[in-house]
Order: sequence, then structure tokens, then C-alpha cells
Amino acid sequence: MSAELQKLIAAHASRLTTADSRLLDVLLQDPLRAAMDTGKDISDRANVHPAAAVRLAKRLGFPGYPEFRAFLRENLTAGEDDFRSPAARVMARLARSEESSSLSAVIESEMAALAGLREAVADGEITAAAREIAKARQLYVYGRGHAASLSSLVSRRLRRSGYPVIDIGSHITGPAELLINLGPEDLLLLFAFREPTARLQELLTTARGIGTRVLAITDVGGGRLDPKPDLHISAPRGAAGESQSLVVPMTITNAIILELAATDDGRSLAALARYDELKKRFAR
Repeated sequence: MSAELQKLIAAHASRLTTADSRLLDVLLQDPLRAAMDTGKDISDRANVHPAAAVRLAKRLGFPGYPEFRAFLRENLTAGEDDFRSPAARVMARLARSEESSSLSAVIESEMAALAGLREAVADGEITAAAREIAKARQLYVYGRGHAASLSSLVSRRLRRSGYPVIDIGSHITGPAELLINLGPEDLLLLFAFREPTARLQELLTTARGIGTRVLAITDVGGGRLDPKPDLHISAPRGAAGESQSLVVPMTITNAIILELAATDDGRSLAALARYDELKKRFAR
């Protein structure tokens, strides 16, 4: 239950009836569903008169049940703790997108996330990240969950640009055997979304003990890293209740790879030309 709803119930407790209590029990058992259901749906599930939900809303200070449901939805989409559950995140998006198509809702969410990227990340951070990659002997890239697809794609693109990369996140037996040769001249590139995992934290600790430099690209939740990386680029991927964009971290890495091509004295361009030649040869 959100703090705001708790305050609301406490403020009007003396006015609540037995039917109100039964409705509130149903609401609090499943707040995600409550944010989507109509007053009649809630009343049916509480086994009370269809108009009981409207009466509850009015006792709590709302003109009617639609306004009370809007309050429930606002609290759902504002509460960060509710969004650890995938079901909660999807339900909140449905609540926000009810007035438009699913496609329009996702497009608007992605545009809003990208619009905030300009303020969240400075050009100097992109330049510094490209410099770290260019000087590394070997790149180790790690991401799990939604970040795994991004780490795989970034690894492929960097290899095509002529940089030695090991995607340790995709290895079936885990990172241990791939880290045997990890050294202080290497770079560990980490992607972390929502919250850092125990394995990611262990990677950070291992790299710090060896002296390997660490570049982390995270959203706000994934940025709670300890020990701290040498370079940390963090940007929100969308507000609570909105689609959590993979376009934002992909845009960051695209900018880094483009900066590499602009500053590595032709290394990327020569490697890409060689890759194109080899791809044609093996396509025969």
C-alpha cells in the first residue's frame, strides 16, 4: 500500500463502513489490478452492492470512482518500489496508455527518455569512454537480463571495428574461465539496469583487485555500484510506469563507437573495410 493511500484511509477511518472495509481489502490484496478495474469490477469481487465502490470513493473525498481509480494509478506509476515486479511494470504502462494505442504509448515513452539523455550525459563522458576503449589491451563486456542483448551487440560492433572483445555475459559457464588473463591493461565494460546483481558486484571487486579499469553504463537503479567504476555513464531509461528504454543505453554506446571511429587514427575504418572484404569472401 502506498503511503498516500494509507494517509487517505487513516484520515477517513471513522466514516468507513463494513462494505468499505471489504472493498479496501480487495483493493489492497491486488493494487495492480485495482488500478485497472472499474468500480463495478471491484464491487463484484468484494461481493457488495455495485454502487458501494462509488460510495467508498466519495467517503475518501473523491467526486466518484473514476477519480479514485486515477488516484490509485497515479500512486502506482509514482512508486519506484512497485516496479521490481515485471507484472507491476506492465500494468502501470497499461494504466498510462489506456487513452492511446500501445504503439503510441511506447513511442512517446522512448522519445521522452531520449529527450532526457542530452541533459544526463555530457560529450566529455563519451570522449573519455572512447579513450578508455582505445587504449585497452583487451575488452571484457558484461551484461545480464535485458543488458545481455546489448552487451552482445556492442561486443560484435567493437570486434568489427578492430578491438579484441570477450563477451563474458553470454558465456554458458559464466565469467570465471574467461577472466584468467584479466590484467591491469584491460578494460571491463559493464551494463547494469534496475539494480546491480551480486555477480556484477563480484566482477567489480575482482577487477579492482587486479587493477583493471572499469567503464560502467547504467540506468539510475543500476548505478548503485560498489566499488565505484573508473568511469560511470548513467542515464534514466524512462520514468516509473513507462517503457524502460534500451534505446537510451544503445544510443550512448553508438555515440562511443562513433567517437572511436573519429579519434582512433583510422583503426576502426580500416578494420571495418577488412571485415567487409572477409564477409564477401565467406559469403561465396
